[in-house]
Amino acid sequence: MSPLPRALARLNRRLFLTTAATSAATGILSRAKAQEGPAPPLSEAPASHSEPGLALTINETAYQLPGDPRTTLLDALREHIGLTGTKKGCDHGQCGACTVHVEGKPVLSCLTLAVSVAGKPITTIEGLAKTDAPLHPVQQAFVENDAFQCGYCTPGQIMSAIACVTSGKAASDASIREFMSGNLCRCAAYPNIVAAVRDAKAQMEKA
Repeated sequence: MSPLPRALARLNRRLFLTTAATSAATGILSRAKAQEGPAPPLSEAPASHSEPGLALTINETAYQLPGDPRTTLLDALREHIGLTGTKKGCDHGQCGACTVHVEGKPVLSCLTLAVSVAGKPITTIEGLAKTDAPLHPVQQAFVENDAFQCGYCTPGQIMSAIACVTSGKAASDASIREFMSGNLCRCAAYPNIVAAVRDAKAQMEKA
């Protein structure tokens, strides 16, 4: 081989090795920067702590909460106030376990912003019967008809059942099933739930 081709071959090998080393170093530096996370913004306003408080009236008791407009009614009840009877099931408004009453009407508390119901009367499962007082007729009917098994969905079922009766939707088993269809029971106690609503309706009409 003449001197010129050999020189070109050495030059090509040197160029290849230099390019490979540079690429490897660049990859390592890129991974290191990715692990460090995004760079902080150049200027960031300090978080405001002067938001007004949120006033809620729950079970005839007034509560004052931090005024975060993103807080759902469900989280306000469970995390801020400690009323854990209202259950967090799907957290997407599909199971009914979080049902409470606002101004006497059933609402899904996981889809309701607490700020939107400020000043309105809210009733949860804890507010149906006072301590050492008789159970609400719907609660009693659920016990007598064995209308729950694991009990996780029961608070929401009871709150919806009360609304079913008071709204006049408990005229027949079919209408009860239709009204209660938004409340899921993974234990499949549906026949007992319908029977409980039917019995509770009779008791509530006598009262």
